[in-house]
Amino acid sequence: MKTKILAVSLFLSLFNPVNAQLQKVAVSNTVWNGVTTSKDGRIFVNFPRIEGDNGMRIGEVLKNGKVIPYPNENWNNWKVGADVNEKFVRTNSLRIGPDGLLWVVDTGTPAMGQNPLTGNASKLVSINLKTNKIVQIIPLAQVSKASTFIDDLRISGNTIYLTDAGEPALIILDKTKGKGRRVLENHPSTVDNIPIKAEGEIMKDNDGNEVRIHADQLEISPDGKWLYFQPASGPLWKVETQYLNNPKISEAELESKVSLFYNTPSTGGTAVDADGNIYVSDVNLKQIIKITPDGKESLVIKDERLLWADALWIDDNGYLWIPTGQLNRLSAFQNGVNKVQFPVTIYKLKIGAKPTRN
Repeated sequence: MKTKILAVSLFLSLFNPVNAQLQKVAVSNTVWNGVTTSKDGRIFVNFPRIEGDNGMRIGEVLKNGKVIPYPNENWNNWKVGADVNEKFVRTNSLRIGPDGLLWVVDTGTPAMGQNPLTGNASKLVSINLKTNKIVQIIPLAQVSKASTFIDDLRISGNTIYLTDAGEPALIILDKTKGKGRRVLENHPSTVDNIPIKAEGEIMKDNDGNEVRIHADQLEISPDGKWLYFQPASGPLWKVETQYLNNPKISEAELESKVSLFYNTPSTGGTAVDADGNIYVSDVNLKQIIKITPDGKESLVIKDERLLWADALWIDDNGYLWIPTGQLNRLSAFQNGVNKVQFPVTIYKLKIGAKPTRN
């Protein structure tokens, strides 16, 4: 009898929608959408301005769980009408790059769905984690259009790759010169043509229109050869970086080098490990899947707590960090009623993979 009970318990633990391997790291009463960690264990988080909330945009999570403004309060106290040059207006993503700096994408938009402000509102900001000082500010107005929404970045050498989720395109930027150019504008690989589904429902705005988030997630293969990218609803495309990095190649020729890689689901965030496996958060089925370089899919974890798992991160200890922000439950997608169940949580899961920094 004991053997049967043990077998039943094991079966239930394996197929229970709440997985004990998912470890709670931090909680917040403000929605976040990204996390990144340093080699010495510091934790940084991103708070996008999505419900008109003021205050902290980039925070550091202390060992006692308290979150403090980073790199200081002055960078995190922008208000409408104030100067935008040395302030975070609306940050959307952050990550520690291969150069060891903390890179932040500031969309420069006062609120979700609005256009960027003028000046240096839209920008990339890099921060030295040893001194906690700003290293570089790269204005993005030069590579932006009226409804541009710079979404995320990846870095390889002196090249920064960005996605524009508002005016569909990829942006190729020279980190040293601060100059960039737009490619694959309105190409099928950058345009979101598929409904985004979350928790079994098609996402719609308060006017009943289906939500479209264009070029969004992107990853670079560990050898730097391939850039993978997609709209939020998928699918995932790929192109060799040698073609992206060549300013002399024609747009038509570049488009011919783009190929479909995998039919990914509606996605909150991605990460890539040192073996080239891409981890994808399925916001509809509340799960994380892994896609190998040769296009084979496997389930990493399925859990009811993965409510819009956003930008993923792999640390140096083999953990996958998973920020859950419940984006689809915001009032902008729920007929004006905020249905987020606070606090929102960041989890981590041991996957035994090594990170790649790009």
